Amino acid sequence: MAEPRDRYSAVSLTLHWAIAALVVGQIVLITLAEGASGPDRGLWIMLHKSGGATILVLTLLRLGWRVAHPAIPLPVSTPRWQRVAARLTHVAFYVVLLALPLTGWLAGSAAGRGFEYYGLFDWPLLPIGGGRPLARSLMDLHHALPKLLYVLLFLHVAGALKHQLLDRDNVLRRMLPFLPAR
Repeated sequence: MAEPRDRYSAVSLTLHWAIAALVVGQIVLITLAEGASGPDRGLWIMLHKSGGATILVLTLLRLGWRVAHPAIPLPVSTPRWQRVAARLTHVAFYVVLLALPLTGWLAGSAAGRGFEYYGLFDWPLLPIGGGRPLARSLMDLHHALPKLLYVLLFLHVAGALKHQLLDRDNVLRRMLPFLPAR
């Protein structure tokens, strides 16, 4: 019988923290874009779109990795409702991390507005029509999704802190290898 894992793999850790850093970066970039004009605004928007495309690719990689390497189960002492809540939160994270860049990409494609991926090459437009009306509807959804993301982030961090500070069950140590075992 295989021994239970007490930490996630380096690949899982790298994908988790890279996506987390990119999400924080997206918030900073769109805030900078909203306060800028002219070429500066264009630069921040290009970086924001490039970050979104990167999040999309990394989230797809993370989903593939997760299918091949299932999550470590929560401790058996964790109440069932908390295990269900954790699972639903993780599924919702994947949905939002895919939906945010996809709605942005679809909106840009509908409006015929491409971008250069970090200034390196033209990111392809999706073959959809709809023009500005569809682009506006998609951007409305794109602007609403961060609110759900913020709720999920709060739940995720609160759950991790609960496990670390109250339950003292080493769950947070799985994603922060530098933490000492309890």
